[in-house]
Amino acid sequence: MILIIDDDSAIRASLSLMLKRAGHDVKAVAMPREAIEIVRQEAPQLILMDMNFSLSTDGVEGLTLLKQVKVFQPDVPVILMTAWGSIQLAVQGMQAGAFDFVTKPWQNVLLLQRIETALELTGRKEKEEAATVNDGFDRCGIVGESKALHDIFKIIRRIAPTNAPVLITGESGTGKELIAEAIYRNSQRKKGPFVKVNLGGISQSLFESEMFGHKKGAFTDASCDRIGRFEMADKGTIFLDELGELDMSCQTKMLRVLQEQTFEVLGESRPRKVDVRVVCATNANLPEMVQQHTFREDLFYRVNLITIHLPALCERREDIPLLVRHFAKRLCEKNGLPKVEFSEGAMTYLSGLPYPGNIRELKNFVERTLLVCDKEVLEAEDFKQHYQPVQITETINSMRSTEGMTLEEVERQAIVDALLKYDNNLTQVAQVLGITRQSLYRRIEKFGIEL
Repeated sequence: MILIIDDDSAIRASLSLMLKRAGHDVKAVAMPREAIEIVRQEAPQLILMDMNFSLSTDGVEGLTLLKQVKVFQPDVPVILMTAWGSIQLAVQGMQAGAFDFVTKPWQNVLLLQRIETALELTGRKEKEEAATVNDGFDRCGIVGESKALHDIFKIIRRIAPTNAPVLITGESGTGKELIAEAIYRNSQRKKGPFVKVNLGGISQSLFESEMFGHKKGAFTDASCDRIGRFEMADKGTIFLDELGELDMSCQTKMLRVLQEQTFEVLGESRPRKVDVRVVCATNANLPEMVQQHTFREDLFYRVNLITIHLPALCERREDIPLLVRHFAKRLCEKNGLPKVEFSEGAMTYLSGLPYPGNIRELKNFVERTLLVCDKEVLEAEDFKQHYQPVQITETINSMRSTEGMTLEEVERQAIVDALLKYDNNLTQVAQVLGITRQSLYRRIEKFGIEL
């Protein structure tokens, strides 16, 4: 798409017609504010920009807009246009990041040549972009156009067709599960099963039964045969989330199946062979855990052949407007609500927040504000009223009242509240409660808490 920015409607119409006849998609806007809204959301192939939007003829407005555009889309080529051309203005424009400079009136043939040159030299021709989009790559609903995200897509394209094990790292809420699913959907195993396992939600006593299965009568409560997760994933992909939550005994059992692709069902002595591709994810620092002897070094190198690190949301802020609109659209469609728009001030406010909870926190914040505010256009003030900054130092003392509860009820409630607060991240929950992860597992089993 080529973006035209000019306050003269005749200019916009003339350029749009010329470019459409040349086979380009075009968007045309009159004022800088409309242009900024567009470049916040997407990256045009090229921008044709007027230098003056009022009675002024010094080009300052165009230079200011150029600098703003380069903040959001630094790689997009910009061709400046003005009827008041001068060498000095051209130099200032080029120094500010413009690709080229033309004066009005222009010759269509020469302008088209400059546009094609800009597209060729920046490697952003529409046919090349279309080839990337239509090469069969499945983004799995992942939203964003930042360079960091596209670099991840490049890695997925290279490694998805292989059987190499993949370790996905990153903070909680950055979308590790979606990346795992994208690897699966673009692999040669996409017709096979995709089995997701939250290792943080499996206690030590149930690990073998959950992962490898059991035969009827293998233990007291084994009333029937059970198929384990690895067997379910045969000929497909298994996604092991929260790998860092595994205790050492479970790590040893996991290592064998990853090394030999064999396992034994509880209550059965005959080894079974399984053909699975393993994708793991963690928000823990596994190299540090290896040094502290809380994670097996051999298991780490077994799962760490290919590593994909997901940046925190604060490291890809250019994707926030796209995510905001995506979450709002989905919520409105799901609940039959009218379409909601966001003011420039609202987007600026949302793009500047810290988001320690990353994409999950942004989604929750946008949906909460949209549901509470019955407005067609949400302003920054609407979000400020409903912003709930995460207090990292908040402890169990701030949780709900325990008046009239027994000691065991208090303990159970404290665990439930902490699990809800930290999204079932057992490492964080154990730290907040001041107990070990193993002690937390035992209490979860004791109180029959479902994860």
